[in-house]
Amino acid sequence: MVLLIDSINAIRDFLDTGGQVLLVIGVLIFAMWLLILERFIYFFKGFSRYKQKLKAQWKNRAERNSWNAEQIRQAMISRASMRLDTNLALINVMVALCPLLGLLGTVTGMIEVFDVMAITGTGSARSMASGVSKATIPTMAGMVGALSGVFASTFLQRKAKREVELLQDSMVLDH
Repeated sequence: MVLLIDSINAIRDFLDTGGQVLLVIGVLIFAMWLLILERFIYFFKGFSRYKQKLKAQWKNRAERNSWNAEQIRQAMISRASMRLDTNLALINVMVALCPLLGLLGTVTGMIEVFDVMAITGTGSARSMASGVSKATIPTMAGMVGALSGVFASTFLQRKAKREVELLQDSMVLDH
């Protein structure tokens, strides 16, 4: 219990050091990773069942050679592609927002540094330290969130493209 309270206090101190923008970045990164985890779970669990169902529907068709059959096949593949691409655009937007919010944190932290300089009338390093940390910590958090999200998003997009190609190959036309 004491360890939990110490952990919560450490997180609270870190958020106070980084300012309000750091809290927004933290919520954004948390939401982004929830969506990324949902996509990973769907890719490795849910989609395989859906793909098997589509393949079975295609194999059970009596006629697979006509123009109509090709249109049905394309529609099935398109629906599967849409399912795979769900939330990928939103994840990409969240990835792009992370460094922008980090930049906002930098600006707000520097405003605090200039306020301290204006109030005290000096360039004392001690008086400017909290503003400088409020400027650098959100920037770092935004970059870390963006980098982790870029790697995950790129992997998910490649996996989605590959799954669609595999589905197309498995649902070939009988010529």
